Amino acid sequence: MTYVATDPATGKTISTREATSPEELDDIVRRAHAAHLEWRDAPFERRAEALRSFGRLVRDRSRDYGRLMTLEMGKPLAQAVSEAEKCATAADYYAEHGAAFLAPVPADTDASKSYWTYRPLGVILGIMPWNFPFWQVVRFAAPALAAGNAALLKHASNVPGCAEALEKLFRDAGFPENLFRSVYIRGSEAGDLIAHPLIRGVSITGSVGAGRSVAERAGRVLKKCVLELGGSDPSLVLADADLDTAVERCVRGRLVNNGQSCIAAKRFVVVPEIADAFTERFVERMRSVEMRDPMEDGTELGPMATTDLRDELHDQVVRSVKGGATLALGGEIPERAGAWYPATVLADVAPGMAAYEEELFGPVATILRAKDEDDAIRIANDTVFGLGSVVYTRDLAKGERIAADLLQAGNCFVNDIVRSDPRLPFGGIKDSGYGRELSPLGIHEFTNVKTVWVA
Repeated sequence: MTYVATDPATGKTISTREATSPEELDDIVRRAHAAHLEWRDAPFERRAEALRSFGRLVRDRSRDYGRLMTLEMGKPLAQAVSEAEKCATAADYYAEHGAAFLAPVPADTDASKSYWTYRPLGVILGIMPWNFPFWQVVRFAAPALAAGNAALLKHASNVPGCAEALEKLFRDAGFPENLFRSVYIRGSEAGDLIAHPLIRGVSITGSVGAGRSVAERAGRVLKKCVLELGGSDPSLVLADADLDTAVERCVRGRLVNNGQSCIAAKRFVVVPEIADAFTERFVERMRSVEMRDPMEDGTELGPMATTDLRDELHDQVVRSVKGGATLALGGEIPERAGAWYPATVLADVAPGMAAYEEELFGPVATILRAKDEDDAIRIANDTVFGLGSVVYTRDLAKGERIAADLLQAGNCFVNDIVRSDPRLPFGGIKDSGYGRELSPLGIHEFTNVKTVWVA
């Protein structure tokens, strides 16, 4: 297998990289384990120093890393630079708080002394996607390394330059040689790698199918896994919502990362009182979005990552229209090189349609009309996914109650788009996976929570 990086804006090959051989792979795992054995006993301040250095370096190089991300997977450059800078915030967060998160927790028992402590597991395998090629890697790796683990990255095959740059970044920041390594292997080989005796856990961000496969492989060998999978996030627009704010944020939430985000707003559930007004304004705002060179300032919508993904999305649109959905905007593949797809809106979406049942991973929005507020909540929850959701309302108390108590998702926001933050747990329920990244929960996921009892 050869890793091939293709510029999605032009369809031209950027670079190629040969795959890691089985012999090289075993050697990399063993070297990572050896690095972990030294790293786990290093004082936390040593780990914090490397994390802080990582943060400084990624900020200094954010423009270069942003251009690399945009070149390999097509996101608008401004978003790519922001993604690099966000990685620094995660590193800083765990440098500042990691020692407290890992501190022994005393327990009042019959023992003269009893407590539980958090000890690293060993080498953690990260199977990461292309859509946030820096952030999603750092989201798993920063807490894992802060806890004393080593990290192995199997990145998506279309972003080999990002994988290579990340390995060098961790090394330049002062993490021990071999503690963070990138490997270039197929997805099936990654599944086999889970069974390696020195791999102690696995974190995957990817499709539901990939998550099921990883969970099955990990289950066979009784290894911990964290699954962050797909999403079909609803945005509920209630009768008292500020429509100008709701429309603008709904469009931004749908088009972030060219629409290719697990937590992108994908389904817009509207109540009768504002359904016509919201639909009209939303379609017009989406109509104003142009497909532009992702390297240009001000670009809202660049190309999708690959033509295969673009064609799959278009097929979902075609099937939805055949099933009765109304194509309110877009929905045609442009005649130009690259993986381009326009801002698209499907209205009158109903159960049974592809746009209702499946995740649309690209710049396609679906509008679903509810009978009333209770029906809107029902529709929002009528999905196999449970990653994120949003409520737009001027009544903040009601919005919070709906978000906290009634919506079936791991991340519920009021009057703003869903996003991850190092200070908060991130993850989903149902087919969106299990386990949590970030926050104290993220650093604890790949530790041995060890009880100690002294008689």
